[in-house]
Amino acid sequence: MAKIKTEAEYEALMQRIEELLLVTDDSTPVTDKNMIELDMLVDLVEEYELEHYPIGTPSLVEAMKLRMYEMNLTQERLAQMLGLSQSRVSDYLTGKTEPTLKVARAISKELNIDSSIVLGV
Repeated sequence: MAKIKTEAEYEALMQRIEELLLVTDDSTPVTDKNMIELDMLVDLVEEYELEHYPIGTPSLVEAMKLRMYEMNLTQERLAQMLGLSQSRVSDYLTGKTEPTLKVARAISKELNIDSSIVLGV
């Protein structure tokens, strides 16, 4: 199978994907030539992106900040939810300290963050 070799090829394929997205939708048959081409190009781009733009596991700080944003939480409200002081929450959000196992469990539960992220594994 073909492989994207350069950033220019990647950009050209991304542009073609955008064009194909305009002429296909969920009701387009999988046997349609545009849908077949789209499927093939998406596979090529995905392989290239996995190699050149990998997405790593988020840190606990990143996950907490994202979840706070999603839940519209302030540090004060998060501190109340976790039964901690605001300064302790601040220490966690700046990466100055890591939570104890008990606090890690509470973070995982209250913010619905996967335990592997909270524990850094």
